[in-house]
Amino acid sequence: MAPPLTTSPWAVVSPFTRRRGRELAHCLAGLPLAVLSPLVLLVLATDLVWLAGGSGRRNPSPADIAIGTAGVGLLLVVLVSTGAARKVGSWQRGLASRLLGVRVAAPLPMRRRLDPRDPAGWRVVAYLLAKLPIGLFGLYAAYFWAGGLVNLSYPLLWGAFRNHPPGVRLSPMPVYTPFGLFGEGTFRVATLPGTFAAVAAGAAMLLAAPWVTRAVTSADAWLIRSLLGPGRLAQRVHDLELSRALAVDDSAALLRRLERDLHDGAQIRLATVAMHLGLARTKLGDSGEVADATAARELVDLALRGAKDALGDLRGLVRGIHPPVLDNGLADALASLAADSAIPVELAADLPVRPTPAIETIAYFCAAELLANAAKHSFADRIVVRAAEHRDVLLVSVTDDGTGGADPARGTGLAGLTQRVAVVDGALRIDSPPGGPTAVTVELPLRA
Repeated sequence: MAPPLTTSPWAVVSPFTRRRGRELAHCLAGLPLAVLSPLVLLVLATDLVWLAGGSGRRNPSPADIAIGTAGVGLLLVVLVSTGAARKVGSWQRGLASRLLGVRVAAPLPMRRRLDPRDPAGWRVVAYLLAKLPIGLFGLYAAYFWAGGLVNLSYPLLWGAFRNHPPGVRLSPMPVYTPFGLFGEGTFRVATLPGTFAAVAAGAAMLLAAPWVTRAVTSADAWLIRSLLGPGRLAQRVHDLELSRALAVDDSAALLRRLERDLHDGAQIRLATVAMHLGLARTKLGDSGEVADATAARELVDLALRGAKDALGDLRGLVRGIHPPVLDNGLADALASLAADSAIPVELAADLPVRPTPAIETIAYFCAAELLANAAKHSFADRIVVRAAEHRDVLLVSVTDDGTGGADPARGTGLAGLTQRVAVVDGALRIDSPPGGPTAVTVELPLRA
């Protein structure tokens, strides 16, 4: 995949890098879409109607324009209804992803097989309408590259093709500039020294070409993000539906985990305690005489140890639901996690506004999972945990100096954390290049 768009001064002195080539390729590849612009289609349809009429008029009449407009409108409705417009948008998103590194999520699926009111399809039509001026500027950017290269070649062309007998006068060669090809009597070269002026103009155009190309691709990328994605309202509704489903699944999973832990842990231990106490009562006898005092004492000891183990299991379950240390606030809870960490942890917590209990619980378990991941996978020597409030958003970051390469797809628990924070409309940002360091930031609203 191509890297995302970035602005770098290196573009001034390196106009021929691969990134510049990809941006130029994107400008040229987008020209066919500019031809599909509704304005272009309207002009073509009107001309076809006028030619089909054969009336000999020099200009189309209002009736010809009306018929052409109706034809283009019908064509657009068909494109939107059948989903063909969506395919055009998908092709453009794929092109932007491969060449510019701009990744835009696909819109939500069509509700019906034929839907003339499909919002995503009409947004593609709006993109095609705006693509016409973008395409023209993309052609202008390509002109910068081509004109600059031609100007640079003039000294070589002069020596190769301008060999002629003395006294023969040749037509001067035009020089390409950002304002187009000048006409007769303007900037032209007729001598070998004059070709070096063309070289200067060509070098200037090539140095400006990356910036012109970047301006065009940046504008196109903004249009792609704004019009070819799922749409803000639709995406918001989809995110809310997904968050609700995640919340339901998380609650169901929590209940199943509690049932399993109670059944496999505390319930079995308590059943064992009851069995040991029953056996001890048998050893004590029913007549008041102790039949086997030593065996009865051992059974009571086993029952006591089992009761303590069951109590420990129940306390662990309680901590898994709501850690008691959170009663004193998230800062103290994070300090407890830092103290128990196998790797030295530096903690900085600045929380003037206390989040709601649900948010504190999610932040606590996220920090605990991230610290556990760092201890297991990072080979780090030091971890930094920061918790702060910024514009009604709780930010909890865990940074280590380990080997990096954390990937949610590799089963390190990051995918589960992403789902957990998404339940309350939060976000998880991961920055973990190979070789480290790894920085994971949890963003949560202060109130859920």
